[in-house]
Parts: sequence; C-alpha cells; structure tokens
Amino acid sequence: MLKNSTITPDLVGKSQISAKQIAAGFHALSDPLRIQILELLREQELCVCDLCDRLGVPQSKLSFHLKTLKEAALVRSRQEGRWIYYSLNLVQFLALEQYLSDYRRCGQILPARSCSDAD
Repeated sequence: MLKNSTITPDLVGKSQISAKQIAAGFHALSDPLRIQILELLREQELCVCDLCDRLGVPQSKLSFHLKTLKEAALVRSRQEGRWIYYSLNLVQFLALEQYLSDYRRCGQILPARSCSDAD
C-alpha cells in the first residue's frame, strides 16, 4: 500500500502525490486518538510503551492506529534492539499541506451549463 511512499517537496507542486496518498493522509488525520499520537510525536520520537503510558490505551489499540498512520506515511518507525521508535514524517505533512494550498489558487469557479444546453 502506502507503507514506503515518500514525497519530495519538489514533486508535490507538480501533483505527484496520488489520490490514494491524499485520501490515506486525511483518513489518518480523522481520528482523535491518532491526532493525540501525532501531537505527542511533535515533541519527540517515542516508543510504543511510552505512547501507551501517555495515552492510557492498550498496545493492541495503539498498534492499530500506528499502522494507519504508517500506511498514510505520516509517521516513520525505526527499530533499536527490541524497541520500535516512532517519529513524524514531515515530508508527508508538507505534501498534504501543499495539496490543500493549491485550492487557494483557484480562480472563480464558473457555474455549470444547464444539461439541456450541452447538446
């Protein structure tokens, strides 16, 4: 899926982020617990046990949400010994931000022609 997707800032402006990546990113951002996870990762890289403690959720629930965030490429993981540490993937946030900012550049949208006038 999107596990290994990365977007470079120079490609974002050229619409190289796919519709699937955009949808996965906004889906991942649609859950309050995932937002809390991202807020914690804003401060520092954390392991699963620290995230569980700070959020007060069981590891199974946290793992489900981390998987969603990873599939959307919003977080990265690295293994050190038996611990897995999570951090933000800021490049993907930049890609989503760029996608939204492109809508600011839209001019006035013309009304649709009547379907009967299309012939």
